[in-house]
Amino acid sequence: MDKKTIVLAFLAVIAIMNIVSFALMGHDKKCARQGKWRVPEKRLFLVTACFGGLGGVLGMKVFHHKTKHWHFRVLIPVLLVLQILVIAGGI
Repeated sequence: MDKKTIVLAFLAVIAIMNIVSFALMGHDKKCARQGKWRVPEKRLFLVTACFGGLGGVLGMKVFHHKTKHWHFRVLIPVLLVLQILVIAGGI
């Protein structure tokens, strides 16, 4: 595989993980409002840690979800910054 293909595949993975992270935040908020089964916090963190940081931060802002939990308010943005640094370092 050439470098361009690898970069495009990596960008596709990042896009997918951010969409999944954002969607999970929205789904969990909807479940919370309806009193249904929730997405485990470990899963929210795992998806966000796997290059879904932007989706996690946007999901928190858009859905006003997990904003009172200090570990989400602090760690999700930190994960996003680390991901940006990793991506910038790889370019």
